Amino acid sequence: MTVQFNTTRDLLAKLIAFDTTSRNSNLALIDFVRDYLSEHGVDSLLIHNEDGKKANLYATLGPDKAGGIVLSGHTDVVPVDGQQWRTDPFTMIERDGKLFGRGTADMKGFLALALAYVPTLLAKPMRRPIHLAFSYDEEVGCVGVGSMIDRIVKDLPKPDVVIVGEPTDMKVVNRHKGIRTFVTHITGQEAHSSKQNLGANAISAAGTLIHELSQIAGRMQAPARQDPAFDPPHTTLNVGMITGGSAVNIIAKDCKFAWEYRCLPGTDEDEIIREFEAFSEDVVLPRLRKTAPDAAIRTNTKSICPGLNVTEGSPAETLVLALAAQNDTQAVSFTTEAGLFDNAGMAAVVCGPGSIDQAHKPDEFIEIEQLQQAHRFMDRLCDHIHG
Repeated sequence: MTVQFNTTRDLLAKLIAFDTTSRNSNLALIDFVRDYLSEHGVDSLLIHNEDGKKANLYATLGPDKAGGIVLSGHTDVVPVDGQQWRTDPFTMIERDGKLFGRGTADMKGFLALALAYVPTLLAKPMRRPIHLAFSYDEEVGCVGVGSMIDRIVKDLPKPDVVIVGEPTDMKVVNRHKGIRTFVTHITGQEAHSSKQNLGANAISAAGTLIHELSQIAGRMQAPARQDPAFDPPHTTLNVGMITGGSAVNIIAKDCKFAWEYRCLPGTDEDEIIREFEAFSEDVVLPRLRKTAPDAAIRTNTKSICPGLNVTEGSPAETLVLALAAQNDTQAVSFTTEAGLFDNAGMAAVVCGPGSIDQAHKPDEFIEIEQLQQAHRFMDRLCDHIHG
């Protein structure tokens, strides 16, 4: 049974039409996928979040036994707010050999591809199971997939290989950086801006802390800390948002800023937060408390997603290199759910259609040629499973 490219295209258009921005529910898309799989005689396991508004979906094709292959992807997308799109981001259109729409590259193209091959996979006896693992809230720190991984480990036959279909131009990625995100909240003391000796400025303290983060970032760029396989070749830090104060003539009582770091795999992932918290406690907080005894600096961890560092020549790497018709592996600076799967004992690699350069942008697109290349990947996977 040959999978027609139009099947993948049609499924992708349906998936794009669901606005699964991370702040929204993904249940409409999940219900669509569950119904599609049910039409082919495949049951789905849903693992909901605490309020029941989002869900992971896990489904098994073929024999109910250990040793299968997972096709993994996230259902959520980043916002389109403030971006200048030429067309409706949730209506897929074709133009100049490309398919445009939010999520075409990141990463509903891979989800559509996996779904399109369900009938073909089921058409012949399967030597090994294929599992579909569709998660929620990847874009806000890989926070949704953990409950699905826990369920697999505790209750289900354990797969051998996980293929995370993030956009890699169909190259095989066996290493990526990890990410940790934080919110730091400084509480100082209000006073009239002319009476600096009576207040403790939370915004000024935040500036000192942010400057320290830039100093740490500089130290991370030392040649001994670099890995040329990555671009950029070092651990990076970013302060993405800051809010604080109430008026220009009031010493600011509160300030918050959100920040992250993306560390090279195999490095001490706690080093930066340890240095930052030590500087907060030993240097900045005592200054605030000279005039504000109740001043505080609190840094809360919002998300942790580990890096990926697959052992060279592992069975997972060997299999996916063959499926992708590639000879070499790559390293990338973005983070995926692969590190979480791998840490749970399921060897994971990253390989999927589309370019990360198009992700999160207005007029996001995936090249049709990339999806056609992914079809050839899936054809080889079917041969492997049916062989």
